[in-house]
Amino acid sequence: MKIRHVFVEYMPQDLEEATLYISIKYATTIHKCCCGCGNQVVTPLSPNDWSLTFDGETVSLSPSIGNWSFPCKSHYWIHNDEVVWARPWSSREISASRKKEQRSREIYHQRRAKKDATDADEDANF
Repeated sequence: MKIRHVFVEYMPQDLEEATLYISIKYATTIHKCCCGCGNQVVTPLSPNDWSLTFDGETVSLSPSIGNWSFPCKSHYWIHNDEVVWARPWSSREISASRKKEQRSREIYHQRRAKKDATDADEDANF
């Protein structure tokens, strides 16, 4: 399945099917779930969430998109404007992934707070 990408400043009210909207200003992407259920999928772009690659023609998101909170529980990648379906995950895999993501966020924010404090100390001593 092909998906087109559109760079926007603000996300539109009405999302088109098979369209990935990308706001660099707000470091966010949004699209309708690729399974067709109609749910909106928001992927924040950050070192601890998703990364976006634009090669001048196509876009890719990493890591995969696991819509575990939706009834469809769809799981796919967006790679070079193509939806690549992944196998469904078990409840155990989803739970383990959520725990890992939470721990990763905690570590990221701890490191960021430590760096911010170090930067503030350096600025104060300058």
